[in-house]
Amino acid sequence: MGDTHFGLLIGEFTMSLYNLRREYRLHELDLNDLAVNPIDQFKIWMDQAKAIVDPNIPWYEPTTIMLATCDGQGVPHARVLLLKGFDDAGFVFFTNYDSNKGKQIAQNSNATMVIHWAPLERQVRVTGTLEKISTEASRKYFDSRPRGSQLGAAASAQSQVVANRKLLDDQVEELDKAYQTKKIPMPRNWGGYRLKPTAIEFWQGRPNRMHDRLLYTRKENTNWVISRLAP
Repeated sequence: MGDTHFGLLIGEFTMSLYNLRREYRLHELDLNDLAVNPIDQFKIWMDQAKAIVDPNIPWYEPTTIMLATCDGQGVPHARVLLLKGFDDAGFVFFTNYDSNKGKQIAQNSNATMVIHWAPLERQVRVTGTLEKISTEASRKYFDSRPRGSQLGAAASAQSQVVANRKLLDDQVEELDKAYQTKKIPMPRNWGGYRLKPTAIEFWQGRPNRMHDRLLYTRKENTNWVISRLAP
């Protein structure tokens, strides 16, 4: 019944995307080319991704990630964020702890991050658990942000329903006046999370959809095992 129903629907799409495709031919990924530690490999790819930033391609932001979380009922949620740091301990981003994502993380700390570098035909998928970073580390980053970003973080009750846009703009303006000659304090409900990886997959596009997929899996002794996955 399901297959028949699907067959009837195939010709009823508002817009078919069947013929929208491209071949990936830029690079290949061999096991012998990988660093022993996936964080070292990630740094190599991130450096290469940053090296091709072009002001004529404003949509390309090499630190853009898609973060997927699940709430307490197991319902998945995803959104685009900016990666702000990484090391052997994990991958760091910042947000409002009272936002929807913050509430979901409090209910279920498991998460997956995907970063896609389209010009290089690459993506990296990181799976692990989320934890808050220290208040001191969050404050150090907050103090480095542009004043406008600080005001936005302080004024916005992220994810909450608001009556209109003007209300948000008025809140920013009021805060701007209140702290015109003062340092803007970091909100108590704002800070960083670290995604502590248990698995990291490096994906390199190849012709005919025969992509290279190399997966690092963390073992109990903190060593990493690398496996090749079928595309």
